[in-house]
Amino acid sequence: MKIGFGYDVHRLVPERRLVLCGEEIPCEMGLLGHSDADVAVHAVMDAVLGALALGDIGKLFPDSDSRFKDADSMKLLEIVVALMQEKGFALGNLDVTIVAEKPKLAAYIQKMRENLAKAFCTDIENISVKATTEEGLGLAGEGIGAYAVLILENARIVKML
Repeated sequence: MKIGFGYDVHRLVPERRLVLCGEEIPCEMGLLGHSDADVAVHAVMDAVLGALALGDIGKLFPDSDSRFKDADSMKLLEIVVALMQEKGFALGNLDVTIVAEKPKLAAYIQKMRENLAKAFCTDIENISVKATTEEGLGLAGEGIGAYAVLILENARIVKML
């Protein structure tokens, strides 16, 4: 078993889409970034890469590489999941916390969980997505952050059980 932790934050800006866990959220502002800036998926990818000691998403998908300009982070997650599987691991469970003063995210949480479960080829019971605010502290409405913690299990052992 391996444990991974990921964290990311992006600034909210006008004239950008807001995408979290592959779900587009109606909002007057979106996240600034080289890709689609899906901060939650970025934290998830960093958690997987960290658990496998493969660095971070900046190493794998550098913002200096034009191939990743406006990239769909869920497509990048597919690459990370393939690396995880090549290393002989499967997702045990994933817990994501999105930190946002706005917009309210409760109506989108279930779809976010479904998107992540599909990406990891796992049951939705293995995926938790939560949203919280910082009560005007921390990011204070200027951005959105996300934390991800996960357990990867040796896929060969899991199959034997």
